[in-house]
Amino acid sequence: MGNWTWRMCYPQKNKVKRLECTCVSLSLQWKTSKSIRNIVVESRKKNLLHVDLCDGNIYDLWHVPGLFNLSHITQLALSHNKLTDLPPCIVDLRNLEVLNVFNNYIEELPSQICSLKKLRHLNLGMNRMSALPQGFGPLPSLEILDLSYNNLSEASLPSSFFYIVTLRALYLSENNFKVLPPDIGKLNRLQILCLRDNDLISLPKEVGDLAQLKELHIQGNWLSILPPQLGNLDLTGPKHVFKAENNPWVIPIASQLEMGTSSVFEYIRSETYKYMYDRHMQSSLEPPEMNSNESKKTSCKTLAT
Repeated sequence: MGNWTWRMCYPQKNKVKRLECTCVSLSLQWKTSKSIRNIVVESRKKNLLHVDLCDGNIYDLWHVPGLFNLSHITQLALSHNKLTDLPPCIVDLRNLEVLNVFNNYIEELPSQICSLKKLRHLNLGMNRMSALPQGFGPLPSLEILDLSYNNLSEASLPSSFFYIVTLRALYLSENNFKVLPPDIGKLNRLQILCLRDNDLISLPKEVGDLAQLKELHIQGNWLSILPPQLGNLDLTGPKHVFKAENNPWVIPIASQLEMGTSSVFEYIRSETYKYMYDRHMQSSLEPPEMNSNESKKTSCKTLAT
């Protein structure tokens, strides 16, 4: 600090301003760091189960002294920081049930995260991941997984991913999926599936195996037809959600969408649609028009800003 004071005595205004900014920045960082230390100490002393380190300007969890000694905590919030990774010792927080790392700069996950046996809710949305680690899979308690706003595609999901059979909600919106792996049908406890704003050109028939599904969000893709097996699901009730706008649907489906979700599902359950769907898949023919006077609806994907 003495050197800084001495250098600031020189009559060079630009240098003085830069040094002042540096000192202010370091002061804020020190205050933030002190606050974070206090949170960790308080959690340890009072045996608090929830630790909130959101908006802490944290670059590296190793800079949070004592964090990985809090093996008793059940919830850890790290959203809106500047983390580029999660260290393997995250597994030391063995009682974690909720881990929120939304809006950071994480590019990859440690495989050890799969050892968090009590984890129920994992939020990794708005990061920079292009793949999940091999073996990312059977988390025996995981119910909610948010992977939205990343750079994931169908190639990013290891086969073990589809062994997370406890999942009730899966958020994959704002990624780069062109197709959805057929193994999605193995996640038969899913109640919410969000695929909004990807590059999907088709849905697998196995979506129809998700018998407990209550919400399906497929808006903002490149879908033109729906698999008839989707008609196995009941997404037309007052407590169900089916969102499908902003897709280049063929005329019949576009027409039914204008009349409502019930009309769409009634149509794709019809024998006529099933027959013409098979023809479409074999020869790229469109299903028959319900009304020859209807003009074809065109739409394009809404780009994320």
